Amino acid sequence: MAPSLTHPPAVNFVEEHDATAALAPMKEAADYYGKNETFARSRTYSASHIHGYNPRRPVLEETKSRRRLSHDEKASQPRRFLIDVEETIRLVLEQEDTDGDFQISVTDAGPKVMALGTATSNGFKTFDIRGTYMLSNLLQELALARDHGRKRIVLDEARLTENPVDRLSRMIKNSFWHSLTRRIDGDGLEIICADPKNRTGRINPRIYVPHGEPAMAEYYRKVAREKPHLNLDVQVLPPKPDDPLFVKSLNSKPGILALAMNEVDDGKAGKTLKGIPFIVPGARFNELYNWDSYFISLGLLVDGKVTMAQGMVDHFIFEIKHYGKILNGSRSYYLCRTQPPFLTDMALQIFNQLDRSDIDANRAWLKRAIQAAIKEYHTIWVAEPRIDPKTGLSRYRPEGLGIPPETEATHFTHILEPYAQKHGLSILEFSEKYNNGELKEPGLDEYFLHDRAVRESGHDTSYRLEKRCASLATIDLQALLYKYEVDIGTAIREVFDDELDLEEEFPLSPFPITPEAYASATRENSKSRSQRTEFRKEMIDKYLWNESKSLYFDYDTAQEQQILYESVTSLWSLWAGCASEEQAWKLVTQSLKKFEVLGGLISLDRPNRQWDYPPPHQIMAWVGLERYGYLEDAQRLAYRFLYMMTTAFVDFNGVVPEKFDAVKLSHLVDAEYGNQGIDFKLVPREGFGWMNAAYQVGLSFLNSHMRRAVAACTSPEVFFSAANTGAEQAGMQDMIDPLGLAMDSLEITTND
Repeated sequence: MAPSLTHPPAVNFVEEHDATAALAPMKEAADYYGKNETFARSRTYSASHIHGYNPRRPVLEETKSRRRLSHDEKASQPRRFLIDVEETIRLVLEQEDTDGDFQISVTDAGPKVMALGTATSNGFKTFDIRGTYMLSNLLQELALARDHGRKRIVLDEARLTENPVDRLSRMIKNSFWHSLTRRIDGDGLEIICADPKNRTGRINPRIYVPHGEPAMAEYYRKVAREKPHLNLDVQVLPPKPDDPLFVKSLNSKPGILALAMNEVDDGKAGKTLKGIPFIVPGARFNELYNWDSYFISLGLLVDGKVTMAQGMVDHFIFEIKHYGKILNGSRSYYLCRTQPPFLTDMALQIFNQLDRSDIDANRAWLKRAIQAAIKEYHTIWVAEPRIDPKTGLSRYRPEGLGIPPETEATHFTHILEPYAQKHGLSILEFSEKYNNGELKEPGLDEYFLHDRAVRESGHDTSYRLEKRCASLATIDLQALLYKYEVDIGTAIREVFDDELDLEEEFPLSPFPITPEAYASATRENSKSRSQRTEFRKEMIDKYLWNESKSLYFDYDTAQEQQILYESVTSLWSLWAGCASEEQAWKLVTQSLKKFEVLGGLISLDRPNRQWDYPPPHQIMAWVGLERYGYLEDAQRLAYRFLYMMTTAFVDFNGVVPEKFDAVKLSHLVDAEYGNQGIDFKLVPREGFGWMNAAYQVGLSFLNSHMRRAVAACTSPEVFFSAANTGAEQAGMQDMIDPLGLAMDSLEITTND
C-alpha cells in the first residue's frame, strides 16, 4: 500500500483545467489542447509518476506489469492523468519504440505497459496504461499537445481507450481532411508546389497558367514580385497545351498547373483572386488528381463537407475548359493524360446535397458541370485515338512522347537496359537520346504507348493491363461511359426541361459511330443520350459479356478477342447499372466468390502488383451490389474492408495507408513505389485520400451491431459465423446510406 502523503493547502492540479474538457474529452486537439492550463502547485512537477520513476520501485528494475488489466480498480469517476509532455514522449519512445520508427505498433518488442500519475492525486498515485492501442494513442495525444505548445497536460483516459472506429472516423472528418487541403494562390503555393516526384533537381516553384486567363497570370506575377523568396517562375501555356511534343519539352521544367480561382475582396476596397481549396491524395501525390477526387468527394459528402467537394468539381470544369480534359493530375507532365471519368456522378451526388435555398444557383452550377462533361465525352472518350470505330467502344489511349517523367528514377531500368546495351550507352545517356528523338526504337514506343494507357486507366500497375492496355476496351471504362450517358440524359430531362444549350463550341462525335469527321451542334437533349446508352449496352453485351463464365472481360480491339483475365472490375457494371438483372445475379452468385478474400476484394491472377489490390473498387462494389438488391453482400464486403482498416489503425499507431494486401490483411505492401501514408512520426496527420473516404462511406453500409464488432476487431470469419446462426442475420440490413449511393433509378431532387 502506498504511503499517505499530506499535500500543502491549495494544491490543486486540475481545478483550473478547461472545464469543458471533462465534459467533452473527445474534442479535437485544437480545442482540447489549444488553451493553456494553469496549475496552482507547491511542489515540482517531477513528482508525477511516469514509467521509470516510482518511489517503491528500484530505478534499474525491469518494468513488469503489476497485474492483469481486469484486476485494476474501477474508478468512481472518469480517470485523468497529469503528464509532462516532452519527458513522457521520451520515455514512451525509449521503452516501447524498439524498431526506432517513432511509432508504437505490434511489431515493437517493448513491455507495452507504462504507469501514469493520476490528476486527482496530483500525480502521486499511478495507473498502468497497457497494450499497443492505448500506448500508441498516448504517443499521438502527446504529439498533438506538443503541436499546440503544451508542456504539461491533464489527459482524459477516455482519449486513450476511445472506440477505434469512432476515433478513426473522427480523425478523418476533423483532422485528415484539413491536413490534405491545398489551395493554389499566394498563400498556398509553397505547400502545393512541393513535388516529391520531381527528379530535375530544381526545387523552386513553377506555375503554368492557361492561355486566355490574363488576370490569373498577372496575379501570379504579382505574387512573385511580392514574395521574392519563393523564386516563383510564372509561365503562360499556349492555346493547345496538350500537344505531345510541347508537353515533352516541359519534362525538364515541371510545374504545377493553375486551377480555378474566385474573385474576392482584397480588404483594401479592391478585388483579388483566391484559390478554391481541394483535397490531395497525400504523401508523394501532392496535387489534384482525377479519380482520387471522386472517391474523396464521397467521403467529404458523408462528412458534410459539401462546399469542398463542390470546389473540386469547379476545378474539373476549369481543367476541361483550359487543358482539354480532366487531367490525371495537376502537374505539367500530366497534360496529355486523363483518368477514369466520374464527373457526372460526382456532380449529381453534390447537387443533391446543395443548400436548397437557392435552386437557381444550384441548377446553374450543375449546368456548367454537365456542359463540361459533355465536352469531355465528345472530345476525349468517343474521339480518336481513344474510340475504336469498329466496335464503337472506347479505350485508354493517351498521346505522349518519351519516358514518363513522374516515375521513380529506376522504374524503367529493366526495360531500358537492353536498348542501352544495344547502342553501347549508359541508361541515362540512352534515355536522353531516346527522349530527344535521336534514337528510334519502335518496340519501345509500343511499350510506352501501353504504359501511358495503364497510367491513364488509374490502374498503374496491374498484370491485367500490362503491354496491351492501349488496345483494350475495358469493362470499367465502358461502364463509366454508360453511366456518363445515363447521367447526362437524366440531368437534361429532369433538371433542364429536356434541352441543354452547350454554349461553348466544340465538335460533337457523330452517332452512330463512324470514322468520319465530327458534326457540330449547340444543343443536346435526352433522346440522343438514350440512343447512345442503348448502343453501348448492346456493345458491352456483345463484346465484353461472357455467358459461360458469368463475367465481363476486357476486349482486345487489336486481336479482336476477349482477354480472359478475371477482374473485379466486372462489378463496375453493377455500379453503373448496365448489367441486366440476370447478369447481376450470375455475377453475384457465381463470380463474386472468386474475388472475395478476408479483407474484401482483389483481382484474381497473381495479386502482387499495386492494382491487383484495388482500394476504390471496394466502394464501387458496395454501391453496385446494393443497387441491385444484394445488400447483405455489400455489407459483408464493407465489413471485411473496414475490419482490415481498423485492425491496422489499432495495431500500427493509427496508420491509414494508400493500399492493403487484402489477403494477408497487411499494409506492409512492397509494390511499385511502396506504400504511401505510412511514413509519419508519432501521430498520423493525413491518412490517405480515398482510404479515408472508403472508411467513411463503408461505415454508412454497416448497422450498429456490425459497427460494434468492427470496433472490437472481430474477424469476419467469427462475426459472420455467428451471424449465420440467424439472430444477427435478421438485423444485418439495418444501415445508414447518407449519400443515397445506390438507386434503382437515378433521382435528381430539384426542389424541397
